[in-house]
Amino acid sequence: MINSIQQLKWRYAVKKFDDTKYLTSEKIQILKEAFNLTATSYGLQPIKLVVINNKELQSSLVKASYNQKQVAQASHVLVFCIETQISEQYILNYFSNVKKLRNTADEILHPFKTALIRDFSKKNEDEIISWATNQAYLAMGNLLTICAFEEIDACPMEGFIASEYHRILDLEDKGLQAVLVLPVGYRAEDDFFSNLPKVRKSVEDCIIEL
Repeated sequence: MINSIQQLKWRYAVKKFDDTKYLTSEKIQILKEAFNLTATSYGLQPIKLVVINNKELQSSLVKASYNQKQVAQASHVLVFCIETQISEQYILNYFSNVKKLRNTADEILHPFKTALIRDFSKKNEDEIISWATNQAYLAMGNLLTICAFEEIDACPMEGFIASEYHRILDLEDKGLQAVLVLPVGYRAEDDFFSNLPKVRKSVEDCIIEL
């Protein structure tokens, strides 16, 4: 049986990957499905995952990642992207999928559908981007936990030049914006950080019980 706490203690932000080791297609499929199963606000999933498994492309992203070499060393690089617009049609497509998969009665779906269309029509682009970005963080948190359980090493990154990622990966033409980056693979044996104890507050310092 997996000891979830032990696996979370095993996980750390990898500073050096073993560039000779690669994740299997089965492991990558687990990450893809875990991403897709992440909880999102209203279930709208305003996020997409770009999976990069191309050393030349990964190397081209290093400079745009403030020279963090993990991007080139990793087996794969996962780029968490958001939809920059949530249109009425986007919401209608979501409810069409609900109808297809659950056959929920229209009289149940209609009030929620109408409320969401009204709510999002009042949001400006910055508000939608902020809301969608929060969903990307949920997805990364979920994948970091799955990585720990699957003993996949990872290094979550906020530090990268989004405009360069957009250019190199042609994201703007896809209506996407990169917000987070997650190189994944296997830690190098000589990564000094792999054996250091975690620096965390005490549980008592983090928890308030009422």
